[in-house]
Amino acid sequence: MLTQQEQSEPTWFTIIRLLRWDKPEGRLILMIPALWAVFLAAQGTPPLPLVGVIVLGTLATSAAGCVVNDLWDRDIDPQVQRTRNRPLASRALSVKVGIVVAFVALACAFGLSLYLNTLSFWLCVVAVPVILLYPGAKRVFPVPQLVLSIAWGFGVLISWSAVTRSLSFSTWLLWGATVLWTLGFDTVYAMSDRDDDRRIGVNSSALFFGKYAADAIGIFFIGTVALLAWLGIELQLHLAFWIALALATSGWIWQYIRLKQEDIPNLAYAEMFRQNVWLGFLVLAGMIAGSLSY
Repeated sequence: MLTQQEQSEPTWFTIIRLLRWDKPEGRLILMIPALWAVFLAAQGTPPLPLVGVIVLGTLATSAAGCVVNDLWDRDIDPQVQRTRNRPLASRALSVKVGIVVAFVALACAFGLSLYLNTLSFWLCVVAVPVILLYPGAKRVFPVPQLVLSIAWGFGVLISWSAVTRSLSFSTWLLWGATVLWTLGFDTVYAMSDRDDDRRIGVNSSALFFGKYAADAIGIFFIGTVALLAWLGIELQLHLAFWIALALATSGWIWQYIRLKQEDIPNLAYAEMFRQNVWLGFLVLAGMIAGSLSY
């Protein structure tokens, strides 16, 4: 059922909502690990055209992922408070339009991938099935956020190899940190949907860990910090990185303490998700400054 606002908004803005570009935090948080990788692999000074390709590539890829997700969930989303007004769920856009938009976004991502070297290009190709199948994972896999985390991790592998034409031990440390961080913040996000997900019968990490969800998130964040610290030692990053990591760690500790409290309002989970965007950029700033030679 279309709301009055949806009936009056122009089609181009409805498509913007379908791509989630009206909610930039979700696009930015995908971009962050890719930027971590490109700046670390290039020791703080990657080629600007490559940075541009990675930024645009993550925007195109996340747009395609959002549309594919909404195509999968067009009959589930109307039953969830948070998602019932998405364009495909509310029938503001047709399935045909959704398929066309997804195809255009994937085509843009493919075109950008041609700028990359052979290894990075094929990593892009391998990432596509993971992105396309993630929405179905919640129907058959108990921790679908792990599939999303692996999809997020491809941003690290693609960006790192785009600079070095290879993958190293440091790449995998950053990949592991990204997977754990994503598991952490996306489990936080999933906590707001627990009642709806349980009623509908779809899986999520928040349901899987149950009353231990906050502790699981704390472990994921501890693992993130440990792997980032190991990476800092491996790459001999300077003081700025360690200051940024310490500040980010304090933010993750605060989130864990908040999650352990009872009767948290649902809006708090989205707020903590947005905070992870800023924490990710804080770590990025530390990586850049910590990589530069003085």
